[in-house]
Amino acid sequence: MIAILMGVTGSGKSTVAKALVELTGWQFAEGDDYHSEANKAKMHAGIPLTDADRAPWLESLHEVIAGWYKAGESGIMTCSALKQSYRDTLAKDVPKDMCRFVLLDVPYDVLEKRMQARKGHYMNPDLLASQIATLEAPADALKVDATENPAMVAKKIVAALGAKA
Repeated sequence: MIAILMGVTGSGKSTVAKALVELTGWQFAEGDDYHSEANKAKMHAGIPLTDADRAPWLESLHEVIAGWYKAGESGIMTCSALKQSYRDTLAKDVPKDMCRFVLLDVPYDVLEKRMQARKGHYMNPDLLASQIATLEAPADALKVDATENPAMVAKKIVAALGAKA
């Protein structure tokens, strides 16, 4: 099983992923680590990325996912995956029953508070509105309330995926 934790900035992807890794022992890839320095600089400056900026990043994330699938490994990846076309790139050639998107759902006011509390993250809080505007709600993703304790959210994800902790 490969779980891709998706959502806008501040939704808790990294935090919930860490709790999931502790619970499952699965492989882990932090999507933000695969951004180019140019992409990070743009986001830090409050400039939204274009699809052209994202394309090489999404391909590199797909290679990680495809590698897990080919090796028969379970994995957890964090990636905003805001558009369906991005999700299609990430999961191409991997059976739908082996790769699930998990949308971390968080109200706007909570997202704002989380963004304001972040220290040392390259993502400019001003990009929250553009990410929300860009998000194409996935029809087939597991939608999870991510306002609860991350360990509890992780347990709910594992249960919903029918995975073993």
